[in-house]
Amino acid sequence: MKKMKRVLSIILVVAMVFSIVGCAKTETPEEPKVEAIFKPGTYEGEADGFHGKIIAKVTVTETDITDITVEHSETAGLGDKAVEKIVLGVKETDSLNVPMVSGATYSSTGILAAITAALEKAGADIEALKNKEVEGAKAAEDVEKTADVIIVGAGGAGLAAAVTAHQNGASVIIIEKMPQVGGNTIISGSAFNSADPDRQATLEMTDLEKKTVEGIIAAEQTDPIVKEWQATLKTEYEAYLSSGKTTLFDSPTLHKLQTYNGGDKQGKPELISTFTDNTLPAIEWLESLGMEFKDSVFTVLGALWNRSHKPVKPLGTGYIETYMNYIEANKNDIEVMVDTTAKSFIVDNGAVTGVNAEFGGAKVTLHANKGVILAAGGFGANVDMREEYNTLWPSLKDVKTTNQSGATGDGTVMAEEIGASLVGMEYIQLLPMGDPVTGSLSGNIEQGVQNRIFVNKEGNRFVDEGARRDVMTQGLMEQTDAYMWVIVDQHSYPTGDTKNNFNETIDDLVAAGRAFKGNTLEELAAQIGVDPANLVNAVDTFNKAVDGTVSDEFGRTLFADKIDTAPFYAGARVPTVHHTMGGVEITPSAQVLDKDGNIIKGLYAAGEVTGGIHGTNRLGGNALADIAVFGRIAGESAALAK
Repeated sequence: MKKMKRVLSIILVVAMVFSIVGCAKTETPEEPKVEAIFKPGTYEGEADGFHGKIIAKVTVTETDITDITVEHSETAGLGDKAVEKIVLGVKETDSLNVPMVSGATYSSTGILAAITAALEKAGADIEALKNKEVEGAKAAEDVEKTADVIIVGAGGAGLAAAVTAHQNGASVIIIEKMPQVGGNTIISGSAFNSADPDRQATLEMTDLEKKTVEGIIAAEQTDPIVKEWQATLKTEYEAYLSSGKTTLFDSPTLHKLQTYNGGDKQGKPELISTFTDNTLPAIEWLESLGMEFKDSVFTVLGALWNRSHKPVKPLGTGYIETYMNYIEANKNDIEVMVDTTAKSFIVDNGAVTGVNAEFGGAKVTLHANKGVILAAGGFGANVDMREEYNTLWPSLKDVKTTNQSGATGDGTVMAEEIGASLVGMEYIQLLPMGDPVTGSLSGNIEQGVQNRIFVNKEGNRFVDEGARRDVMTQGLMEQTDAYMWVIVDQHSYPTGDTKNNFNETIDDLVAAGRAFKGNTLEELAAQIGVDPANLVNAVDTFNKAVDGTVSDEFGRTLFADKIDTAPFYAGARVPTVHHTMGGVEITPSAQVLDKDGNIIKGLYAAGEVTGGIHGTNRLGGNALADIAVFGRIAGESAALAK
């Protein structure tokens, strides 16, 4: 019995031991408590963007950013993409250590600042969030691809070329070094010059405009082609006069001569002829793709004639959306590669057969069955190149630019490396219309040339506001602090929600302090700090020129309404680098020429990367027409090459 009890005791002890061990093995240790970095809730922050206030509403738990919603008016296709990209980055990493979006610096800064302001209200350690380490993306791998046509640059010219090349049966790869497509086109004022009888039919021809045409016909010319234009224009104009019409006279021939004369006769006549003969077909082509233009035309700054077309959609978004809609519908044949930087052309036996590029540090090798199109834009945002080539202006080192940050002349350098001819590189266009803070065209309150004047800090006019862009800019540079005010009235802004050419309402511009409003000229003068007597005199004298009582003291010929109806508005402007007229030399078929005047087989070019069309000075509204016309020509030429 005692032995039995001893055995039972041993069994019980062993069981207890195993029970204790089992408990020890299955017991879950306590999780370390995660330190709260936010006070849970939804918080709102705001900051200035490129086109006004950006408001961010950020929802957080103790440890995570769970939602961000944003209200903004940033540029469609560019600034809005920056907002989307940064919001996604902040949410995915729970940090403020996200990269700025190239080409959209102000929008990037604005959304980050708005999110930061919201997170500050949530009690976050902002410096810790800015310095938080995040896992890197998977390393890019080398790739090699082939298409019929390779295009460098996804701005207006490159996309026009892509669509046209595809319409002519080619497969296409487009590379773009920026994170988004659009180039300068998407942030442009959107004006597109073309003689257009239907849209110009509502405009009356003035005596001053008749004198302008007659002066162009009578002007001395030496180039045989230009003399032929004059003879043609004379015939066209005489037919117009004999018809008894009173509507505005225009034709591709008049456009040719104004483009040629406006560039100091330095543009190549054969390129100018090709350009102006194809502007209306380009508009009709864009409309066939679904793009909408307004039914009337206007005169954009420096256009010299009432033939500037304005898209229905703001800025240059209509052009880019039209092209991208086509590309999306044909994505099996057209590939767009962003964040991909062209480095050099592939040359085989003197012919360009492809492009070497980089993506995320990896090599991208692209082979073209038919041709390569260079549409990489100008060099307006490259200060060193501006300083290297500028011979006509004072130093431009400290002058801001309207250009997006990708306009650095890379394509021009690439072309020169393989012997391409460069022409007109010293011809750099400035505008008198830069925002004093950013240099951009944003915030400009003018609606067209006819209904506004410029006054300096003293309140006096100083130039013909309908003149060439270089003439107006030179005049502005001679004023105090190279600073001026654009003056308009209710004719330009019938209501406070009327928008300028950059999709900004006048009320919003006034609220942001970017424009000023007065019920009298004296009240406006007090707000902008100019002599009220001078401003009143400037407007009164201008109004007399409008009704023909006096001749305009600066020789202005473009008028519409008097500035005589309150409210009156003023907006500040300074000189800014806008366009580079020089670049690679091309033929009317968009083929690139070498330094000996020979065609470089397989290489085509279009857009601001080219030179020789605009001479010393580009007419306002000619750029978007140029890129559409020669983008189409380049696309067709490359696609049909043998």
